[in-house]
Amino acid sequence: MSMHPQGARAELLAAIADHSWGVRIPPLADPESAHDAAVLILFGVLDHVPAPTTDAAVARDLDVLLQRRAPTLSSHPGQVSFPGGRAEPEDADLVATALREAEEETGLDPRGVEVLATLPVIPLAASNHLVTPVLAWWQSPSRVVAVDHAETVEVFRVPVAQLLDPETRFTSTITRMGHTFRGPAFDVDGTIVWGFTAMVLDALFDAAGWTVQWDASVERTVDL
Repeated sequence: MSMHPQGARAELLAAIADHSWGVRIPPLADPESAHDAAVLILFGVLDHVPAPTTDAAVARDLDVLLQRRAPTLSSHPGQVSFPGGRAEPEDADLVATALREAEEETGLDPRGVEVLATLPVIPLAASNHLVTPVLAWWQSPSRVVAVDHAETVEVFRVPVAQLLDPETRFTSTITRMGHTFRGPAFDVDGTIVWGFTAMVLDALFDAAGWTVQWDASVERTVDL
């Protein structure tokens, strides 16, 4: 694992400066009708909850903000996701979308968030969205909680070291219409992170040089 002298924030900046970063997802069937959306990928210094692993080097003092979507939502119900959502006309840009949605969903104070970069757009076929990930650093962390339980049932800061632990990682398998799809996934104390969120985290960890070798041959079926 690499160790940048200026720490994790500098490693994230170096990772996105390498234009090979990206998440490879099939294009949308009907991009003309797709909606723009944005998610906030917010890394910060670990809160009072200690990371359960001891060998994750740079990520030992780092966490990332995730949330669990309400099971009643029509789009991606019950899944763990980054804060975010669809762009609205009043948003100045997609950074504004990500910050507004994160504030609405988690109650965070956007004034404490330093935006590092917008990452390449990722098509999300399941909901017909073109998603812009906004990578950010939590300079002044604020209290977060599920604001609207109709949308979000839980908000949590996950230690990055726990996500990097090989015991946490596996390959998720989903079978739809006779086709099986495989992708990276994480089991965080029984909470499964898979799909779009897991693919983005996996790509970022690889690009930042944080990934600890794990056994991708371990497969588990994800129940939708």
